[in-house]
Amino acid sequence: MIDYPGLQKAFRPDWEGLVENIRGKDTPGRVFQAELFHDAEIMDTLVSRFDLDAGISRDDPNRDRKLLIAVNRFCGQDYVKAGLDIELTFHRSAVEDTAGLKRAGGREFQNSHTGPIMSWEDFERYSWPDMSAPHIAADLEWFQENLPDDMCIVGGLTGHFCEEVTWLMGYETFCYALFEQPDLVKAIADKLREFYVAMTRRYLEYDRIKLIWASDDMGFKTGLLFDKANMRRLVLDSHKTLAQLAHDAGRLYLLHSCGKLTEIMDDLVHDVKIDAKHSFEDTIEDVREVKHTYGRHIALIGGMDVDFLCRSSHDEIRKRTRDVVEKCLPGGRFCLGTGNTVANYIPVDNYLAMIDEARTCAG
Repeated sequence: MIDYPGLQKAFRPDWEGLVENIRGKDTPGRVFQAELFHDAEIMDTLVSRFDLDAGISRDDPNRDRKLLIAVNRFCGQDYVKAGLDIELTFHRSAVEDTAGLKRAGGREFQNSHTGPIMSWEDFERYSWPDMSAPHIAADLEWFQENLPDDMCIVGGLTGHFCEEVTWLMGYETFCYALFEQPDLVKAIADKLREFYVAMTRRYLEYDRIKLIWASDDMGFKTGLLFDKANMRRLVLDSHKTLAQLAHDAGRLYLLHSCGKLTEIMDDLVHDVKIDAKHSFEDTIEDVREVKHTYGRHIALIGGMDVDFLCRSSHDEIRKRTRDVVEKCLPGGRFCLGTGNTVANYIPVDNYLAMIDEARTCAG
């Protein structure tokens, strides 16, 4: 049986400390940890292995919400991430999941060739969700009233401007449309902006939401998904609007984005004014190398490369965790976590080695 001394230490969330840490008030007294999300298979394994559902009836209508709280507290997080029960429709394909904790329904991928909006006719008949429907905020309503006082809500599932303008058309169709149907591309981008502004305004109605965490992959291994001028026009301007809404309401605006964003980092930091950047992979940039570049201006979240977590020994993971913490914690503006998400193909004990070592670093 693997020993996890750090996880045996008492942990009490401190959402106020988390916010101050992201603002860069000072070097925090402990390592704050943050994840975009845990895959359901990881959550189920943690619940089963560590009896995190003790006292939660299987018939409890709020079981999933209570389990999210239990898992996040166990993993050293100071919040739950929640959003509206609403999503757009795309063209997706499923293949067999080959992960150790594989999904019964397979792993889904976006269709890069086609999407539901490939013409003006498609645009006119596309059904956008009703943002005013009351039932879509059930999770937020419950957490607003029942989340423990030492935790806050992070408003997620917003700001998918780059991702969804390509998903709605299919990435291949989108690339052609930038030249052949720029007015249609702009119409879709404007509609997405309207959609996510309404969503973010809805989030800001809840005073226990202290952070807005947008998620919007804008690049790949070596560059942006499309040119900088169009990225600014179709994507960054909309993120700027959401960030301003958050800041005007006294909240912070975090951004998850995969890919090499070198061309637009100055825009994100100084024009969009994001408060934190999430998603780091070693083949693009090591979080330890940007602590003293743009990490002087915004918080860095994550940094433990997912491939490294999948392939490394526990000793290697613990050593790197401590090194990342030593280099990135001073001055604050850092939360430890996986470079992307706690995916179901990361060995659970490797993930546990990381969060256990981080708890040990806390002294």
